[in-house]
Amino acid sequence: MRGFRWPPPPDGGPRTWGPGPGAPRTGRPALPEPETELVTTPHDVRLERLVTGTGDPVTVFAHGLGNGIATTRPFGSAVTGRKIFFQFRGHGRSDSPPGPWSYLDLARDLRAIADLGGATRAFGASLGAGALCRLLVESPERFERLVFFLPAVLDTPRGEVARARLTDLLDAVADGDASALADVVSLELPPAVRNTPAGWAYLRQRLDQLLRDGLAPGLASLPEQAPLRDAAVLAGVTAPALVIGCAGDDLHPVAVAEQLAAALPQATLHVYDRPGVLWTERADLRERISTFLNG
Repeated sequence: MRGFRWPPPPDGGPRTWGPGPGAPRTGRPALPEPETELVTTPHDVRLERLVTGTGDPVTVFAHGLGNGIATTRPFGSAVTGRKIFFQFRGHGRSDSPPGPWSYLDLARDLRAIADLGGATRAFGASLGAGALCRLLVESPERFERLVFFLPAVLDTPRGEVARARLTDLLDAVADGDASALADVVSLELPPAVRNTPAGWAYLRQRLDQLLRDGLAPGLASLPEQAPLRDAAVLAGVTAPALVIGCAGDDLHPVAVAEQLAAALPQATLHVYDRPGVLWTERADLRERISTFLNG
């Protein structure tokens, strides 16, 4: 990003070069963080949870590595019924039991939150999609509807680019280096949103949360792991599933989304033509997810 620096400009606005306006002042940051609660799970790991909405159906939302409740809430903005958001171990205020951890550990976290809340539907983003796949190996009939957003890995560990990005994120958080962390987090934003007020607001919120809560060392080995030994084990999952991928996303290759959709008997695949869909295709993504889960 040209001229990127941290801390941001005092007025929070973009810095421009030459004549004309700067980058578009569009896009939205993650929703503000509401007050959450800590719940004790049957496997004795306390997890941070937020429950919104009322009635049925009940949907559980699982976030990606280094993300959490705030960045996952937009996916449920138009979903009816009760919505359960939580933080995996090592994120936010959730416990960090001795590591290293595996996708089986994450699947236990997800299952516990789903069971405690009576969830019948599940949404998993990136790391959360992997944890959801791992849960389905043991309980293929656990959920009535499934959404996988930007699955990153199935039965083959992540590629070198993805591992390097995630390692840089964990290292920057561990060092408490706001500038290095901002460099890594800024890659989550489409170029047109960087150096705009919305982009700076997103960076501020993400950095505040990550530097406040940190990320546990037990997460460090996850980028080198895969949730499944063979994607074919998902053949027993009969629930309708929506798999969403994006072309050009280094952390979430389209090939993984295609492989997952092929492995699930009742899956529908949708691929966006560019990454950053929470910023560039927010309305379409919101409608697509809610239409599927509200059905």
